[in-house]
Amino acid sequence: MDIPNWLLWPALGAWLLQALALVPGIRRLRGPDPTARTKARLDLLDSAASLLVITGLLLSMAAGEPWIWLSLTGFMLLTLVYAAKGLRLLRARRTAA
Repeated sequence: MDIPNWLLWPALGAWLLQALALVPGIRRLRGPDPTARTKARLDLLDSAASLLVITGLLLSMAAGEPWIWLSLTGFMLLTLVYAAKGLRLLRARRTAA
């Protein structure tokens, strides 16, 4: 299937926005609060996994070679990050109640 070239530009814009999302995460990682640093680590992993997904899709569209394994790795990492965030949220609700 031939993918139109104009689809590369929105994907490249999404990649750029995800790359810019890494900056606040890195800044929060240097803060003094340990709980904020843990949340920043998860957010940083979330942004990095999203970058993997978008990069795999971009390479698959542009190069035409099977780079989909990069996207699948990103999806698996996103699943793990969201599971960790969910467990953290459940733990916080239990201690608050």
